[in-house]
Amino acid sequence: RVYQTQVNRHYSLKRDNPPKKSLVTHLRVATQSLGNNAKQRDFNHWSGFMFILALSFASFSKALAGTYMKTSITQIERRFELSSTHIGLIDSSFEMGNLLFLAVVSHFGAKLHRPRLISAGCFLMAVGSFLTGLTHFFMGRYTYSTVVQVFQNDSANIAACADPLNVEAGIPMELPLEGNKEPGTHMWIYVFLGNALRGIGETPVTPLGISYIDDFSKPENSPFYIACLQTISFLGPMFGFLLGSYCARLYVDIGFVDLESVTITPKDSRWVGAWWMGFMVSSALLLMSSIPFCFLPRSLPVNEELRDKSCPKQTTGNGTNGGMDDNHNLKADVDGVCCWAGFLPSLRRLLGTPVYFLLLCGSILKFNSLIGLFTFKAKYMEQQFGQSASRANFLIGVLNLPVVALGIFLGGLLMKRYKLSVVSGVQLSFATSFAAYLLLLLQFGTKCDNIPVAGLTVSYNGTEGLSYHSEMLFSECNTHCSCSAEEWDPVCSDSGITFISPCMAGCLSSSGYGKNTVFHNCSCVSVSYPAGSSTSVKLGQCPHTKNCGRSFTSYMAVSVLSSFINSLGITPGFMVIIRCIAPELKSLALGIQTLVTRTLAGIPAPVYFGALIDSTCLKWSFKKCGVRGACRMYDSDMYRCVTVVASCPPGLRVCVYIQHIRPLLAVFFFLTPPPVALCVNENSQLYLERADVTSALSREPITVAVVGVTG
Repeated sequence: RVYQTQVNRHYSLKRDNPPKKSLVTHLRVATQSLGNNAKQRDFNHWSGFMFILALSFASFSKALAGTYMKTSITQIERRFELSSTHIGLIDSSFEMGNLLFLAVVSHFGAKLHRPRLISAGCFLMAVGSFLTGLTHFFMGRYTYSTVVQVFQNDSANIAACADPLNVEAGIPMELPLEGNKEPGTHMWIYVFLGNALRGIGETPVTPLGISYIDDFSKPENSPFYIACLQTISFLGPMFGFLLGSYCARLYVDIGFVDLESVTITPKDSRWVGAWWMGFMVSSALLLMSSIPFCFLPRSLPVNEELRDKSCPKQTTGNGTNGGMDDNHNLKADVDGVCCWAGFLPSLRRLLGTPVYFLLLCGSILKFNSLIGLFTFKAKYMEQQFGQSASRANFLIGVLNLPVVALGIFLGGLLMKRYKLSVVSGVQLSFATSFAAYLLLLLQFGTKCDNIPVAGLTVSYNGTEGLSYHSEMLFSECNTHCSCSAEEWDPVCSDSGITFISPCMAGCLSSSGYGKNTVFHNCSCVSVSYPAGSSTSVKLGQCPHTKNCGRSFTSYMAVSVLSSFINSLGITPGFMVIIRCIAPELKSLALGIQTLVTRTLAGIPAPVYFGALIDSTCLKWSFKKCGVRGACRMYDSDMYRCVTVVASCPPGLRVCVYIQHIRPLLAVFFFLTPPPVALCVNENSQLYLERADVTSALSREPITVAVVGVTG
């Protein structure tokens, strides 16, 4: 029946008198045409499905690579002998590269082959990750300062303190300074460039990918596709932290050195994990994600219903569609000029909206805190509670990130289930921000005391007191040992006091090999010990007390709860920004928010967080050239205090609410309907004026009803 209809329509023939000779031929042509249409529909369907799968895998890979960079900052800091300020600069290079091309790619990308442009971005990210990991192989073997690394048998007797009266009592050992690989001094620049290159490659993935989905899918299916994309993308950070945990547990030169000769453990401040391995894995994933986009079409046919609704034909008086044919190019040029001409007025109008401007300021303050804390969270757990980098990354990936995902989902579910208005959304966002800030203060109330280190946190006789001067590292018990204050090869005594090196402990002999080396006859140990006690020390820093373990458990519990409560207000806060402005300004509002938060939070936050952390360092390492390297030990109390100070932006964000959004607080604390006043306008007409929150902020009262009167 379908075949016959097409034949009759083509030749304008009657149903009772079809062409007899060529009917078979025409039916064959019609069959082939229908078959081609069916194949084309199947191809478009599978192309769209494959694009969503490819984009999901690309988003997962880029999220994994970005998160792994956060987990590796401690390893990179120690490997390249950098300060936390330099590490913050390296971490912010991703945002620098991303912002450099974000506007250009977003504007011109839609006019090009979007799948291939996304493929090029993924390939560029793969090159950036590979360049970052490849730097490890240009550095040579990792060396650290220790007195036992050159001895290969148990019979060697190390005289860490060279007693001038009895030099033959052992083998005097001169410690080499750390970071003696001079050619690798500036190799961290390649890590900076690799991370910036990864930021440039990330630019086209999200904006062009989501626009591609939204353009060629039905309106009712587009939100579902984007939600699936975001859900799969969120798995990337979780696996990134797990990958970082695994690589931090492996020694940096694994496969190239004998692990039995390594005298340090993952909890040692000199330990460097296999940080390069994760970048190689993420580079391979990004490279694989770039391949499917090369085989996808430039565009898919727009759904007919969507085309009819969104792109109606413009007809002239005689019924022709001249507006879509002859004047199409002229119309596009005029639209482009009008677009740029109306940009500044739209921007002025957007920033002139008090609600949006205040929420934008609050977002800047909030993201400054979140980005800084997220970047150095693992390091904080290492320095405050004595956790290894591997365990810290594992706990963040297993505990914190899943509750954040749950909080974002429940926040959106609450808005949908209870149909929350703009006022209710602001209330929820304010309440969660305030509660999260209070929990943040409680979180930093859990602490561990400084480890007793002779000459740094306690004196040689055990008296507590901090010292930032290298002269305090020397005492009468080690003045004859010719020790260097720049050494860091800690040993632990039975009293729980750590000495920065066996030489500073005044040790004259040793036994054992490798990690099991024990030093004996240590003159400085006997100073703080009762007579007749052991004067031996063993390799490694003394552990924290048992009370520190309970404090760490409390810290993680409060951290997880704070992350969950804070994430509850993310979706309502996002919806408030969308609903408080005019519909035609929504895209501009979201773009300005992304640009401003990345510029004023993503770039400076890691740098000034790192600078504040550096100010709390008690003991620095030094390179062969005498330049200061990475920090070996921090003042725990001061570290915690500066972290709280740097985390004050959420508190300032609450102050923004309190000082400037008073109508919001009135509705929040007094859960009664806004007052309605009966007013008279210039035309002697009565109308009802409602004190709505949004209108009160914009100073434009809403007329709910108008009643005419006489007389």
